[in-house]
Amino acid sequence: MAATSVGAGILISRLTGLARAILFAKYFGQRTEAADAFTQAFRIPNLLQNLFGEGALSGSFIPVHAGLRARGEHDAAAQMARTFFVLLTLAVSILVLLGVLAAPFMVTLLAPGFTGAKRELTIRLVRVLFPGAGLLVGSAWCLGVLNSHGRFLLSYSAPVAWNAAMIATLLAFGEVGGRDLDSLAIDLAWGSFAGSFLQFAVQAPLAWRLSRHEGRAALTAPVRQAVRNFVPILVSRGAVQLTAYIDAMIASLLPTGGVAALSNAQLLYTLPVSLFGISVSAAELPAMSGDAASAAGYGALRARIDAALRRLAFFVVPSAVAFAALGDVIAAALLQRGRFQAADSLYVWGILAGASVGLLATTMARLYSAAHYALGDTKRPLRFALVRLAAVTTLGYACAILLPPRLGIATDWGAAGLTASAGVAGWIEFTLLRASLNRRIGRTGLAASYAARLWVAALAGAAVAWAVRLGLPPVDPLVRGAAVLPVFGAGFLGAAVLLRVPVPGLGRRL
Repeated sequence: MAATSVGAGILISRLTGLARAILFAKYFGQRTEAADAFTQAFRIPNLLQNLFGEGALSGSFIPVHAGLRARGEHDAAAQMARTFFVLLTLAVSILVLLGVLAAPFMVTLLAPGFTGAKRELTIRLVRVLFPGAGLLVGSAWCLGVLNSHGRFLLSYSAPVAWNAAMIATLLAFGEVGGRDLDSLAIDLAWGSFAGSFLQFAVQAPLAWRLSRHEGRAALTAPVRQAVRNFVPILVSRGAVQLTAYIDAMIASLLPTGGVAALSNAQLLYTLPVSLFGISVSAAELPAMSGDAASAAGYGALRARIDAALRRLAFFVVPSAVAFAALGDVIAAALLQRGRFQAADSLYVWGILAGASVGLLATTMARLYSAAHYALGDTKRPLRFALVRLAAVTTLGYACAILLPPRLGIATDWGAAGLTASAGVAGWIEFTLLRASLNRRIGRTGLAASYAARLWVAALAGAAVAWAVRLGLPPVDPLVRGAAVLPVFGAGFLGAAVLLRVPVPGLGRRL
């Protein structure tokens, strides 16, 4: 039930995010300097949200807060929540100020390929967007409080307000005649700031009420414990997030359009990670924390992890195959309109195909990281994240920048090498996380027969979809997507029936 609520909230917010991306592609295209500048500027202050936001807060705050509430210490839990908010607000306020002042330096560091007017526009955008990222960190605190009280739907659907503000901005200013793309990018940055405030505002009243207590904020033992947990998780999350920033840095060295294309592909391939990886991991973290503390041993924890892995794989495996086999159909159906052309859809397909290499590993690694946090182990995920960071840096630069010229491939396609190499790094991190957890609690993981049947079913669905695709006359991309993609889904489910793949969580077969 909890995973369903999380998944529903994420689905709603992702659908509005998809609508925002569709409009962005329509008005900005993919191979324009304004598209690259906004995409990169959007990513830079997002580091603040990614570091201090959902992942770090969930891993450090929720186990302590949920533990206090499970023991009936509700007032202590409320005091701990409000004190943590005060400390978080102080730290983030300082970082927002530094971010605004240091915008030129950060653009030089994180977008070394940007020069001239493109660089100046990026700096202006970063300065508008940074305060909004700080508000989103406050929103992540609300999410932690709401999750601890089982209020999953509101916390994960709140980004709808943020997306809605950006959509409204694009609709209001995108059709204004004679308006240049640089001005539209600035308007959209202010729309993002307004949306960040709305996302915080829709959650804050309930989160504040749930954390009501009579005393003052104080550095109690639970607060100190949460802070101690927060620091290594922050560093670990930083290492994970740095991989995305390294990808963006390398992409900035590619021809114009590389950064925007990478962002468009990320919007699509992170959808299954968000819907299934984040929803399952977030919903299972409080329960895994309880299983880990049980005096009965780790049997219940192992069973919970294995069941969650089956649920993840059932949806992520066909997603990976669809991105590899039908990525252009997906990209064209969703994005191909206005300035976004057919060649742009093919470019996104290449990046999606590269991302499909590590999609399953990245999703399962989230669950294994959450399991480590439930056991109070924050150091091993950090070490493994650093290994992944090193792999992303070396493999990414080699595959994106060095390899294409040597193979006689256009430099644009280095973006596909970037996501494929990140996928290899994701498998390395996943393998290390699983081995570490298995040594501590016993064997966990997907059964080989289950995984094999899923892959065969997904490939069968892709073969049927390709047969339909080849038989279609030239049609509108949306019509083609409506004809081909449902066939893929039906083909996968049909093959799964024949292969007797168990339905995750239902205790029966299809």
